[in-house]
Amino acid sequence: MDFITQATAKAVEELFGTQITEQDITLQQTRREFEGQLTIITFPFTRFSKKSPEQTGTEIGNYLQEHVAEVSGFNVIKGFLNLVIADSYWLKLFNESLSNPAYGKFTPNGKKVMVEYSSPNTNKPLHLGHVRNNLLGYSVAEILSASGYEVIKANLVNDRGIHICKSMLAWQKFGNRETPEISGLKGDKLVGNYYVIFDKEYKKQIDELKASGQTEDDAKKNAPLIREAQEMLLKWENGDEEVINLWRTMNGWVYAGFDETYKKMGVDFDKYYYESNTYLLGKDIVQEGLEKGVFFKKPDGSVWIDLTSDGLDEKLVLRADGTSVYITQDLGTAQLKYDEFGMDQSVYVVGNEQDYHFKVLFLILEKLGKRWAKGLFHLSYGMVDLPSGKMKSREGTVVDADDLINEMVETARQRTEELGKVEGFTDQEKSELYRMIGMGALKYFLLKVEPKKRLLFDPNESIDFQGHTGPFIQYTYARIRSVLTKGNYNGEKASAITALVNLERDLILALNNYASVVEDAARNYSPALIANYVYELAKLYNKFYHEEPILKADDGNVKLFRLQLSLATAGIIKKAMKLLGIEVPERM
Repeated sequence: MDFITQATAKAVEELFGTQITEQDITLQQTRREFEGQLTIITFPFTRFSKKSPEQTGTEIGNYLQEHVAEVSGFNVIKGFLNLVIADSYWLKLFNESLSNPAYGKFTPNGKKVMVEYSSPNTNKPLHLGHVRNNLLGYSVAEILSASGYEVIKANLVNDRGIHICKSMLAWQKFGNRETPEISGLKGDKLVGNYYVIFDKEYKKQIDELKASGQTEDDAKKNAPLIREAQEMLLKWENGDEEVINLWRTMNGWVYAGFDETYKKMGVDFDKYYYESNTYLLGKDIVQEGLEKGVFFKKPDGSVWIDLTSDGLDEKLVLRADGTSVYITQDLGTAQLKYDEFGMDQSVYVVGNEQDYHFKVLFLILEKLGKRWAKGLFHLSYGMVDLPSGKMKSREGTVVDADDLINEMVETARQRTEELGKVEGFTDQEKSELYRMIGMGALKYFLLKVEPKKRLLFDPNESIDFQGHTGPFIQYTYARIRSVLTKGNYNGEKASAITALVNLERDLILALNNYASVVEDAARNYSPALIANYVYELAKLYNKFYHEEPILKADDGNVKLFRLQLSLATAGIIKKAMKLLGIEVPERM
């Protein structure tokens, strides 16, 4: 509402002799219990007016009513000036922009951003934690794209290392040449089973060595299985043909499994990076850092950076034997990404247990003089718990992503059939509806919470057609489509509408907020802002639906306008849900 902030700045200058900028003015939506649509907070202006907040607000209100045609009235509650904006303004706004199907579409801003998410290990299937990561990364990418960025969705796959060798070794020893085709298991699940088998057999060997007198630490180092896994990793790094072939075969099984799960989740990627191709990167950067005096060598030959003056620790960047650590390859991969895409921003979607790692990574890149390091951002998110407690992948108690998705779809089927919402649907239509509702429930529940917060995911709570849930919003959309179908509405505009009822005005105001919510969500990398906005919009439409006649409106022109308003609301609900990766059914 630029015209209000501009006029308010002018009012402060003329009434109180002080120049302020539009940024100094706080404008918000009027609380429902008061008359008006827009509220100006007047407390900050009292230092210029030398009057009470109420007197200050009254003087500004009188000025705006006199000088701004759209302001038809006002009231002052303490330090809040509530403005009544004329219906003619809202109707013009609605007809000229909000009812346009292109409303909310941003023009390209010329900036490029990479969003890296998923980052799975190829020794196990995706689990509930990965689900939050994938849904969060995908949604942030969609929001940035909608707000005008060119977006590259990237996936850095952790496909090498001792943990991968553990699965490979267990399969070699205990697998009897089992394959996904023979077992009937998805490839990622099959490989994950061998990771669990390795851990069980390793623990047995540790117990045996402890029983023979070794300490726990010695037993962990000396157990034959871990020594063999370490030997296999060395063979892999030296290019041993047999090990490399097994690695390729088992990773191939895992990738096929991942692809199936990604498809079910509705996420995708433009670019894959593999740690097997990037783990040696970064050594040149370490050399560069030594030459610039950013890094230093210890007597044993290891290379470090001293970050104590920045409130952090000394950090190892290259081992004494010249091998990389994680930070080494992350430095190299960051450079590789920038060299390849030259993006303005790069967002890493990684759990909050890596907060310190990314703080160090970004700081090192800045100290190395990488001008693009200012555009790096760690989108840190909290863990997901289930009512039953935390999950541990080594013990095989992890909540598998595929199992969770299947459970959500099955729960959606049961709930929908209990409510009798599938009369007249074919079996295929029912199946598709259950998938949409189940996935909508899962995605909405995980995305409505600010990323930084840890959350407790309750599958039963997430599928509720009346609560703060995805299915409630999906049901609202389907309800609007039903109203439009029954009203035979084909997009014509109402004419001669001069006055609005409160709920019509509220809906127009809510629709008008959509673009700024998308901008805020993009700026803050927060799908939660979109999720909570679209829930409030759906809630408001349902209130309108129950309190104001639409199809039975006395005046044909009013009926037409309310159908037009319903269509615009459905359009924004669909756009907002798409930014969360959620589909909306045309009927339920």
